[in-house]
Parts: sequence; C-alpha cells; structure tokens
Amino acid sequence: MQFDSFSAFIDMGGYGFYVWLSYGVAVTLLIILVLTSIFGHKKVIKNIAQRKQREDKLRQVRKERTKQEKQSTSKRSEEVIE
Repeated sequence: MQFDSFSAFIDMGGYGFYVWLSYGVAVTLLIILVLTSIFGHKKVIKNIAQRKQREDKLRQVRKERTKQEKQSTSKRSEEVIE
C-alpha cells in the first residue's frame, strides 16, 4: 500500500485512529510486561538472598549449640569420672 503523503499514512484511509490506538495499546502492554518482569525478577532475587541469610544464621546457631552441647557433655563426663 502506497501513500501520497505522510498525512495520508497517518490517516490510513480513515482508519488511522483505530490502527494507531491498537499499536499504542500493544506497545503499552509490552512495556508493562517488561517492567513487571524486571521488578518481579528483582523481588525474587531479593527473597532468595534473604532466605539464604536466614538459613546461614540458623546453621551458625545450630553449629554453636552442638558445640556447646559437646562441651557440656564432655565436662559432665569429666565430673563423673572424677
């Protein structure tokens, strides 16, 4: 399809409003999709980092508890032996 001028291209034979509106809606939805994907990805990464921190703290606490339990057990056994 050839157009005589730029205004004829914009008018699209009288259907320009609908054509450009549909293009605008499509582009807007694609931009929204990209932005929500980016923000969602960042949120997931942040949640993973928080979980990892929490799990690392729990592991450290468990490790300290088992270490303390071993020490207390060894002290008790020394007391029983004496």
